[in-house]
Amino acid sequence: MRCIFTFNFVIPLALAFSVTVNAAPGYAKWGSIAVKETQKRYDNAEVIDYKHIGRINLTPNSSEEKFRLWLRNKEGKEFGVYVFIVFDPKTNVLKTIKFLEINR
Repeated sequence: MRCIFTFNFVIPLALAFSVTVNAAPGYAKWGSIAVKETQKRYDNAEVIDYKHIGRINLTPNSSEEKFRLWLRNKEGKEFGVYVFIVFDPKTNVLKTIKFLEINR
C-alpha cells in the first residue's frame, strides 16, 4: 500500500505581487522649505493647510515650485500665501523665495 500526500497551495495573484512603495515626492524638499520660511515670515500665524500647485521649468538652469499655504493668525483670521521657490534643477541649489498673500 502506498500513500501519496499532495498539498495544493493557492496564492491569490494580487497578494503575491502587491508591493507598497512610500517614496517622497520630488517636491518634498521644497515643500518643507516653503513651510519653514512661511512660518518664519508669519510667526504670529500657524500653517493649517498646504498644497503643492506644481513645477514649471523657467530655463535649463531654473525651475519653480509653487505652493499654496493657508494660515490662521492668533485673532482667528485666515489667509493664504502662495510661495514661489526658484532653484537650479541640476544642483538643487535654492535661488529665490517669493511670497504672495491672498484672501480666498
